[in-house]
Amino acid sequence: MQAFDVRLPDLVVIDINLKDDVEGGFELCRELRSRAAELPIIFLTARDSEFDAVSGLRLGADDYLTKDISLPHLMARVAALFRRLEAMQKPQSKDSRIVRGDLEIDTDRMTIHWQEQAVGLTLTEFWLVHSMARYPGHVKNRQQLMDAAQAVLDDNTITSHVKRIRRKFVAIDSGFDAIETVYGMGYRWLAD
Repeated sequence: MQAFDVRLPDLVVIDINLKDDVEGGFELCRELRSRAAELPIIFLTARDSEFDAVSGLRLGADDYLTKDISLPHLMARVAALFRRLEAMQKPQSKDSRIVRGDLEIDTDRMTIHWQEQAVGLTLTEFWLVHSMARYPGHVKNRQQLMDAAQAVLDDNTITSHVKRIRRKFVAIDSGFDAIETVYGMGYRWLAD
């Protein structure tokens, strides 16, 4: 943690088990996410239970992979995270800002504000909100949301991300209800 006080890495790949601490990776993820919302974090672990995967994603990881993953697949996931980071470094353009009522999205700065307050989203969560809010009222199925997030996620992972996104907005506005679940189809951002 002392090294992270000096400089954060460009990417964090962590296991859940850290030496004698069987849950140490979760705590490390929580701490790193509190320091930098945009820091790409990937869990790479032998623990393959759905509970662990959902826990890791809820704590702020951008991806959760098991150690049986091939090296090319891992590299593709890392490349997808870095593509999203590169978007943060592009110059501001007129099409980079979306305003939908209380929502403001800046794709160049990779920020989202609700009622003028910053919403601390992970990169995956940012792109999921962007995908829905870009065309309010249109239902985005899980595959479209995965494509927007540039990640391979299963249905339960998408559901977990959407729940986390809702909680983050509700923390700012207890009456937040702009994301609608369309059962059997996907999710949509409700029109203004």
